Amino acid sequence: MKNKKRYFGLLVALIILSLAACSKFDELNTNPDTTTKVPASMECTNIVLRVLLPGGDAMSVISTNALPKYVGFTVLGKNSYQYNNTGSGSFGSMTLLPNIEAMNEAAKGGVMEESYKGIGSFAKAYAFYKMTMWMGDIPYSEAGKGGEGLLEPRYDTQEQVFIQILEELKAADQYFSAGKRFSGDPTPYNGDPVKWRKAVNAFTLKVLMSLSSKEDVASLDIKGRFAEIVAAGNLMDNSTGYLGLAYSTQNKHPLSASTMFAPKTIVSTLLINNLKLLNDRRLFYYCEPAAALIAAGLNESDTAAYNGVDVSMDYDVMNLEYKANKFSAINLRYQKEDACEPRMVMTYAEQQLILAEARVRGWISSESAQTYYEEGVKSALSNIKATKDIYAHGMPIDQSYIDSYFSGEAAFKTTTDEQLKQIWMQSYILRFMQDADFSYFEYRRNNYPEFPINPASSLNENNTGAIPMRSLYPSSETNYNRQNLTEALNRQYDGYDEINKIMWLLK
Repeated sequence: MKNKKRYFGLLVALIILSLAACSKFDELNTNPDTTTKVPASMECTNIVLRVLLPGGDAMSVISTNALPKYVGFTVLGKNSYQYNNTGSGSFGSMTLLPNIEAMNEAAKGGVMEESYKGIGSFAKAYAFYKMTMWMGDIPYSEAGKGGEGLLEPRYDTQEQVFIQILEELKAADQYFSAGKRFSGDPTPYNGDPVKWRKAVNAFTLKVLMSLSSKEDVASLDIKGRFAEIVAAGNLMDNSTGYLGLAYSTQNKHPLSASTMFAPKTIVSTLLINNLKLLNDRRLFYYCEPAAALIAAGLNESDTAAYNGVDVSMDYDVMNLEYKANKFSAINLRYQKEDACEPRMVMTYAEQQLILAEARVRGWISSESAQTYYEEGVKSALSNIKATKDIYAHGMPIDQSYIDSYFSGEAAFKTTTDEQLKQIWMQSYILRFMQDADFSYFEYRRNNYPEFPINPASSLNENNTGAIPMRSLYPSSETNYNRQNLTEALNRQYDGYDEINKIMWLLK
């Protein structure tokens, strides 16, 4: 019995020693450079990329430009966006919220904390702005609270959503004002909180201008907010650069080397004819001459060699004419260059055009509308001027051309209506092959430029004679959040989720 007790005691001792040894082994063999916690910088990179580069494949870029009638798409199938069917939207951006929370938690107490909070506030505001612009009322105040057990968030009214977005952007401005240079920023700003602050304020002006039809709604205080931001002076200038992402050989433009998609993307009559009207050399940087017209003896530097497509024409007829080389495709630089141009989400050029419109509307009194307009257009032309001259078809944009641009049709007009249309057209032109969602949003706001509509070819089955006004809600909401979805549909759209329904913003 004593031997058994002695044996048991030795066994227990060996087990204890073994466990202690394992613990010591784990301690000694844990890599101190490896972390089980994602650092704020890594979360930041992920968040910024997801916000600024959504749906970055070639077909997504083409479709985004097809809805606002920049391009048509041939041969490979009828593009629903080109023919006015917006389909279902997405709440996918709401999954950013846990990442933002994790980034802020990881940054807590560090010198970069305020800057990361600024990134989080901007990212949330930007993502939810796009969602509400597409669909109308959306979950906001209760979004991202699944960890708290709130799996069926209610929908805020669009007015409430915009108030919260504007407050989020105001918070971002304040965070960046106190921020330090931070790590993990994949944009050309490279973690500079001063540049981020200016871009955030410029984007806030963009949001406010998109609400122009609600300028008298007291809860939004659109004109007051706008004037306050302008008076504070923390806005983009020529040295700020763009908010966006630079493509490279490692991170290629979606259309780079795209022999399947790029050559089959043809430029619209709407865009080409307006570029010709303005004697705008961006025509030569955006397009290729129509091969049939070159074969007929026209020179690539002649504007007559560029022929757009009526993007509402019958799909089969369009394909026949495309195969006969009658149309101008998008410029070859999109296919041949890994970094044909950066993705620019907010620029000084667009900011100045927004300020020009605000001045025309009487929202601000600083500078003249003409000064803002000309500064914006010159900056937009300079952005294209950075493109390689080999893609300019013998008509490069140089400083002399920029200085003389306003001597013709582009000269600032005298009536308010003409001035606004000039400003809107220049904004439309600069967003070609960029974040063209905003050109669609602007069309809804201004009904300008006039989009071609052909009831015979339209895929907008409930109103073939109209451009759709929104996207449908995600189908998953019917399965997982039906009660709140139904309430939102009853409140806004007579209980019917349909692409021609008019959201609060547009009423």
